Amino acid sequence: MSTHTNQDSRTDDHAADAAGTDENSTAALASTSGIAADIAADVNVNRRILALALPTFGQLIAEPTFIIIDTAIVGHIGDAALAGLSIGSTIILTAVGLCIFLAYSTTAQVAHLLGAGRRREGLQAGIDGLWLAIGIGVVLGVGLFAGAEPLCRALGGRGDVLAQAVAYTRAIVLGAPGMLLVYAANGIFRGLQKVRITLVAAASGAVLNTVLEVLFVIVFGWGITGSGAATLIAQWYMGLFLTIPAILWARADGASLKPRLAGIAAAGGDGLPLFIRTLAIRAAMVATVACAARMGTPVLAGFQAVNSCWNFAMNMLDSVGIAGQTLVATALGAGGVAGRAQARRLTAATGRAGLATGALIGVAFAIIGLFAGHVFSPTPAVQLLVAAGMVTMGVFFPLQGWMMAIDGILIGARDYRYLAATCTATAATYILLVFALADAATATPILPNDLARTVALWTLFNLVLMGGRGLFNGLRVRTDRWMR
Repeated sequence: MSTHTNQDSRTDDHAADAAGTDENSTAALASTSGIAADIAADVNVNRRILALALPTFGQLIAEPTFIIIDTAIVGHIGDAALAGLSIGSTIILTAVGLCIFLAYSTTAQVAHLLGAGRRREGLQAGIDGLWLAIGIGVVLGVGLFAGAEPLCRALGGRGDVLAQAVAYTRAIVLGAPGMLLVYAANGIFRGLQKVRITLVAAASGAVLNTVLEVLFVIVFGWGITGSGAATLIAQWYMGLFLTIPAILWARADGASLKPRLAGIAAAGGDGLPLFIRTLAIRAAMVATVACAARMGTPVLAGFQAVNSCWNFAMNMLDSVGIAGQTLVATALGAGGVAGRAQARRLTAATGRAGLATGALIGVAFAIIGLFAGHVFSPTPAVQLLVAAGMVTMGVFFPLQGWMMAIDGILIGARDYRYLAATCTATAATYILLVFALADAATATPILPNDLARTVALWTLFNLVLMGGRGLFNGLRVRTDRWMR
């Protein structure tokens, strides 16, 4: 009897062990499946970010590409024409750049409503954005045309340079409505996650601009006016290329094409905080240029070379932020716990993508910088300052990449007021510190040479302006307030 009992007991133990083993195996399989699912989800998110970021980058460099083409062709006219182009392009890039909110606010609004299943209302918001763009563009174009001479004179234009600058400005600014239509239409297509058409528009616009530049300037001999006219036509071409299909899609979904004052006012209200944000960042950049000038001509020359390269590279980082902006706005538009969880996942993935992109660009930027000075200046002293500036910037590119990614996330969440307030505070702090640095560089032996001044200037720029924005953005996404 005892023997059978012991055997039965051992049998039960073996069964229990087997059951336990099965449970452990099941748990292990479940854990493995969960990990695999997470990896697959991350890969899918990264693919979605990449699919949006690559075409967006191509579109973002359209306007800088126009200016590069203008520079290459106008440079063959003469030094006065090239100097005039520098002044005129500064005016148009600054004026149009302040209106970038048309793209950002339209993207967030359209994507949010699309995620909520309200496609018609999303396209209606896009139409309101187009009306706002054309209104601002007309006012901007007429105003800059009328004020071209005093503006060019204020930027240092004199004699032949002034005449060339005024001619270029008056030719190109009438294309401002077309360029602002591009911004608003880009917002519609980004919100719809159909960004390939924006890349086609940018690429074909650049080709058209090049052909017309050669025809007007070299063949017809119209000089710098021909250059501005070529860009004007290319801008209107791109605006119509994007606006017409946007209108057709909106009509197909039942959206009204008539201007609605309430909708236009709402679009303007959304855009105002973003305008303030952009204005604060522009003011900080102008202050940086002014302080570089106070540090001496070699420092300013080196700064200009580094800054031009940095502006181009920042478009790569901005494209990642815009991709995250679109995806997060759609997720939050869906609402509910699932929508917020998806927004969290997208935020983490976008931040990692921005960090990785920044790291790759930073390494390339630093390496190229060691040799880029020869392209920008024949002077060994300036070449050294270009190398020092680009290596310094390269070190901080991962920070910039992450900051720009989270910036895009907060724009997608329509957290505009927070961005306006924190960018203004950060820019104001930076402006005070950078002017203090310029005073110290010129009045005390703390920074005894141009190399030290260049490194100090770019380090302060990254630690305070970029680092401050990154700090505020990081603190914000640690809470849930930005998703409300």
